[in-house]
Amino acid sequence: MKTFSAKASEVTRKWWVIDAKDQVLGQVAVKAANLLRGKAKTIFTPHVDTGDFVVVINAEKVRLTGKKEDQKSYMSFQDTWGVTNQKMLGRGVFAIRNCWLSGPCVE
Repeated sequence: MKTFSAKASEVTRKWWVIDAKDQVLGQVAVKAANLLRGKAKTIFTPHVDTGDFVVVINAEKVRLTGKKEDQKSYMSFQDTWGVTNQKMLGRGVFAIRNCWLSGPCVE
């Protein structure tokens, strides 16, 4: 039996709508990242984009656990010495982006 490898031209994509109202931010981020990557599909191949399209609604009503809403911040460093930018939590955009960028599909 040969090993199956999906081809980009053979992938069928679906649209998923996730309602984030009163759900924990991390769980919504993981769910969206897995759908974007295609991990739940039987034709999943790590080097081929087999993911689906995802739309997250009610993202501003997502639930944060602990004190993240008041204390969580993200720092970005630029090329020059001593230049940093600090942002407070942007209500979920960073969480989904970080889950997606940690996989091998990053170019």
